[in-house]
Amino acid sequence: MRSRVYTGLLTAITCSILALAAPAWAEDKPAATGQYSLGEVVVEAPAFKGKSVGTVREITAAEIEAMNATTLDQALKMVPGIVVRSGAEGVPRVDMRGFRSRHVLLLLNGVPFNSTFDGQFDPSMIPTENIARIKISYSTHSVLYGQGGLAGVINIITKAGGEGVGGSLKGQAAQGDNYLGSFNVYGGSEKANVFASGSYNDRNNWPVSDNFQATSEQGDGARVGSEKQRGNLFADLQYNLAPDWNLGVAAGGLGGNFQQPPSTINNNKDAFANSPKYDAVENIVGAYGQAALSYQGESPFSMRTWVYANYLKEDPKRYDNANYNSMSDPTVKTYNLEQKTDIYGINFQSAYDFKRWGALTLGLAAEQDKWDLSGQTRDKRINGTKKYAWRDVSNNQDLNIYTAALEYQVSPLSALDMTFGISQNWLDKNSGGSDNGTGYMAGARYGFSTGTALKASYAHMIRFPSLRQFYEEDGGNDSLEPERSDNFEVAVEQQFAYNTMASLTGFYNEVQDYIEKDTDDVFQNHDKYRFQGIEFAVQSRPIDGLWLAFSYTYMDSQDLSSGSEKDELQYRPRNKLAFQGQYLWDFGFSVYAGVLYYADQVYYSRTEPLQQESLGNYAVVDLKLAQSFYKNMFSVYLGADNVFDQDYEESYGYPAPGRIIYAGLEARF
Repeated sequence: MRSRVYTGLLTAITCSILALAAPAWAEDKPAATGQYSLGEVVVEAPAFKGKSVGTVREITAAEIEAMNATTLDQALKMVPGIVVRSGAEGVPRVDMRGFRSRHVLLLLNGVPFNSTFDGQFDPSMIPTENIARIKISYSTHSVLYGQGGLAGVINIITKAGGEGVGGSLKGQAAQGDNYLGSFNVYGGSEKANVFASGSYNDRNNWPVSDNFQATSEQGDGARVGSEKQRGNLFADLQYNLAPDWNLGVAAGGLGGNFQQPPSTINNNKDAFANSPKYDAVENIVGAYGQAALSYQGESPFSMRTWVYANYLKEDPKRYDNANYNSMSDPTVKTYNLEQKTDIYGINFQSAYDFKRWGALTLGLAAEQDKWDLSGQTRDKRINGTKKYAWRDVSNNQDLNIYTAALEYQVSPLSALDMTFGISQNWLDKNSGGSDNGTGYMAGARYGFSTGTALKASYAHMIRFPSLRQFYEEDGGNDSLEPERSDNFEVAVEQQFAYNTMASLTGFYNEVQDYIEKDTDDVFQNHDKYRFQGIEFAVQSRPIDGLWLAFSYTYMDSQDLSSGSEKDELQYRPRNKLAFQGQYLWDFGFSVYAGVLYYADQVYYSRTEPLQQESLGNYAVVDLKLAQSFYKNMFSVYLGADNVFDQDYEESYGYPAPGRIIYAGLEARF
């Protein structure tokens, strides 16, 4: 399963960069990167900068580096209202305020990264070496994002070239024969800038906790089925075509393989446990790109347009043994498939700033989603035996989505900011039939001279079913209705002395026609789900070199569907605490600590009548020590995730990693 293509490519690029950048080592300090300014879907008018009516949080590149987050899932785990969990699929899922990851719209420079098949995404395949900041907009976000983001939107804005030339090389080693190498290089002038980056990660395994009780399926030490390889390349270019006109191009590629760890419980009398399965996703190849054009002059009119494409091919496989190397046993259901997904789209936005009368933005978007599945599966029962025969599998589907949106921002008073929006969304299925839905939002923010701000917002959002939910063999249902959610939010923010900001947010989300599989394993619309809770967050930088962040999230999730046996929804923690802190001394030494605590979540039996159990509460502590040299041109670091080797599960029967110690070095020029 090991891929050597990216290793060779990364080595060649690294050597080239070292040769080209040799003169830059003589500079006093590394050049700074910029940001890819044409990658945001929603750009506030100048008068409304930093005055959003709904909750918007950001993670900076400096914070990502402090916590040694090498992939997107690691960067998001501390954010209030977000739960990052790994279950039976062996893929981290990003849930937001009780919604699943398919309800979170993920964009990278405006390019959708949600799978056209099931609407989900794999954040562990998205590296962080090219990320300038991550912008997280919650459930009362702008209508300009279109349909799909019932929970919210995660928009990744990548780095870009700055003034001068710079770059970095990084190498890291961790337990489990886990090796990571990455680079970036960039440069720019007043007219143009360019940025390029890449990384390759090869992991043989990750260890379970020393406190894990071995089972027939999982012993001590290395986790069965935890091998993974990931490679990524990325580049962007920004060019000033003429006064007020800017062109941007961004593109990337990815590849890899990974195994999915099986359940550690092999007991068909356990009503809660999945039986062990040995699944893998191999030969992953992806490519994506965006081209954007913007106009912003002294006139009140501005315009932006961009086109994008995102392609992904992968081979899902199920083996019949824990070595992941055989499909020959006819008594075990296995499969060998190839899946391709494609997204193509175009967006256009024009805005007019009426000054004291507000700003009006028109957004138009069109998108085509494709899904192609082929291969073989062994699930055809041979009469009179316990054996299965192979059969061919083929499924090819697509759909089109169109959006027209209008947003109005106005400040009727100097301290009062208001936003109103409405969107109309259309769905066109290739198998016939169509659907549509309207989204709308309204919100206000009032700022006091004392540094206090009060915010309130409401949004009615819709999400069309995914291609899987419509057309999956056996489980698909082409008569599904769109999911609809009414989202309410109120918040108070307070700016304190010593560069400290605190916020208290209350949210209430009521979802109708929520799509999940029923007991017959077929997707159905359910009557009503409700998610409500509070988020308290504090960020502080009281003195030079010190960064502190604390948050608490309380969430209550309820199934309000008539006749449902469930009350509280499963794998949605009621309580989450997160703390991060870093101190950087003048001589370049820094210490980072992170604490993450989850409590009070339940799960249910696989069959009816449903039984409920509680998942254990747990706290995980991370630590990183770093030392930089020669004006931050070089740095070395040592750290540990899960310092105290906590034995815990994010899903029943699937233990999380134990203590993982890592070390690395980085050179900047």
